[in-house]
Amino acid sequence: MLQQHAIQLLLAGIVLPAGIPAAIASSSGPPVNADEVVGALEKASGVTPGERRNHIKGVCAVGQFIGNQEVGKYSRSPLFSGKTIPVIARFSVAGGNPKVPDTTKNPRGMALEFKLPDGRLQHMTMINTPMFGASVPQTFLDQVIASTPDPATGKPDPEKMKAFKASHPDSRAQAEYLEKHNPPPSFADSAYFGIHTFKFINKDSKTTLVRWRFVPQEGEKRLTDAQLKSMPENFLQQELIDRTRKGPVHWDMLVWIGEAGDPENDPTVLWPENRKQVKAGTLTITSAMSQKGAACEKVNFDPLVMADGIAPTQDPILLFRSPAYAVSFGKRIQGK
Repeated sequence: MLQQHAIQLLLAGIVLPAGIPAAIASSSGPPVNADEVVGALEKASGVTPGERRNHIKGVCAVGQFIGNQEVGKYSRSPLFSGKTIPVIARFSVAGGNPKVPDTTKNPRGMALEFKLPDGRLQHMTMINTPMFGASVPQTFLDQVIASTPDPATGKPDPEKMKAFKASHPDSRAQAEYLEKHNPPPSFADSAYFGIHTFKFINKDSKTTLVRWRFVPQEGEKRLTDAQLKSMPENFLQQELIDRTRKGPVHWDMLVWIGEAGDPENDPTVLWPENRKQVKAGTLTITSAMSQKGAACEKVNFDPLVMADGIAPTQDPILLFRSPAYAVSFGKRIQGK
């Protein structure tokens, strides 16, 4: 499976940093394996053959990105050439249950594949919380296991969830954020965060640590408590399709510039609010459609698919996503 993943990356022209493992050591105990995590997701939500194991419920979209040439002082990526870059996008709801209600207080996702002029690809795979719910893969695995429904009740065991929360403080910030912030009434009404720290590398090979987010130009909106109770279970896909039929939807890409001492390997910890921000470009989504048979359906939005000028840090969650995505991708393209 990992060999298939390597071939896929080579065909896309991707060069990954040395030492990205298939399994990553946790703070205690044996390394966490990608197959183990995907298997836990399958046990928690079941398997829909040929579909994603996480963020299974989604909608495809297409559009374009125009980068800000001023960002060239930080990154030599052709993403910021000022030229129009075609984009394949996918918006999604977290989890492996294709019937999860759109009012559920869980993350929403935006995944982007940029088709760069030189034939290379750049992926950005984001969620609408500014932090992630785990600093190491072990926490994510333990949360999936703890939240797996009890066969007797069809719901997670409250005692297991209580024990998980008590023993994994790195999961709390995202959980508290989701509890305090209602989900959006539209995929178009949400900001999306890269959550990890990345490296921008300029033409002089100078490296700058950055974090990014995409902010809707029309502003963020959230469902009211009353709407959470009254909205239908499925509305996000059709709403985005209908909205793009009326006209394009725009997001600004904003980049935080890191400073010495900013955490670069922990996606659960936010940077200080006073960090310098630059507008790196504008994303425009021109149309949306059901994912079945559409361009985004077969894309493996591996966040480590990067072109020259953008590179990963040693964030263990970021590095683990690639082999985990590969295992899931391999299964679904085989119809499993």
